[in-house]
Amino acid sequence: MRPSIDQVRDLFITLQKEIVATLERLDGKEQFSSKDITYPSGGMSCPRVLQGGRRIEKAAVLFTHSMGDSLPDTATDRNPKLKGLSFQATAISLIVHPWNPYIPTTHMNLRFFLVGQVNPTWYFGGGFDLTPYYPFDEDIVFWHKSARDACSQHGDFYEELKKQCDEYFYLSHRAEHRGVGGIFFDDWCRGGFDASRDFVESVGRHFLNAYVPIFEKRVNEPWGEREEQFMLLRRGRYAEFNLLLDRGTRYGVGTGRRIESVLASLPPRVRWFYDFVPLAGSPEAALTEHYLQPRNWLEHPDTSSD
Repeated sequence: MRPSIDQVRDLFITLQKEIVATLERLDGKEQFSSKDITYPSGGMSCPRVLQGGRRIEKAAVLFTHSMGDSLPDTATDRNPKLKGLSFQATAISLIVHPWNPYIPTTHMNLRFFLVGQVNPTWYFGGGFDLTPYYPFDEDIVFWHKSARDACSQHGDFYEELKKQCDEYFYLSHRAEHRGVGGIFFDDWCRGGFDASRDFVESVGRHFLNAYVPIFEKRVNEPWGEREEQFMLLRRGRYAEFNLLLDRGTRYGVGTGRRIESVLASLPPRVRWFYDFVPLAGSPEAALTEHYLQPRNWLEHPDTSSD
């Protein structure tokens, strides 16, 4: 089938509505703000942001459909042959920052590019990942099983996409990984447009299957000042990645997108503490010593063996 930007756009709009409704149910108090923005050059964005909820401090679920005469340099670094060509792009991206430090932060992004008009080049990208502060092995195993399930219906490439996720969400200036991974892919066109679209839809629908049970399981975990301050410190790492390394942030800034939407994934509160060293043997030390490193969670999930 010929690639269709409309078909992908409609899929992402539907996913946005489903995810927004689910997160509102999980929060139990606040609703997402709603704003639809059109651009003079064509396209639109539909930012949906929840702030100051009962269980969610901040969540953003953003849909965009953009177009232009040429891709920005941030989008052609890896594909120089596409430089100077007209394009359309559509994407959904989300972030969830819960109040409770025992509920992980999570992120998902799905995107589609259609470049050129005669025999256009097209590709998908995206994935989802998990960033816990006080991890539970069973939650991480469940997360990766869900990621594997998202892939297994369309091919045997979970291990490949997990590795790409580990490599991408890496803070080189800290020499540590952002979280416990998931799946990540780019320049995806395997099997043709229909097969690729179906795979991306599978990823989008498995995200809620992966995250909601973890959220519901940990939402009533008690926490205090120590856990909250550590969560804020680790959120600093999250902000560092998004501002310094994330290709999506660079693309949004490079294309002149609405900056409030581009930076909506940033945490509402964050803390930097100079030369923080966690107490040996503490849960805080365990995060970096046992979790923030690539691991085959589906074969060797038990961190106690380290």
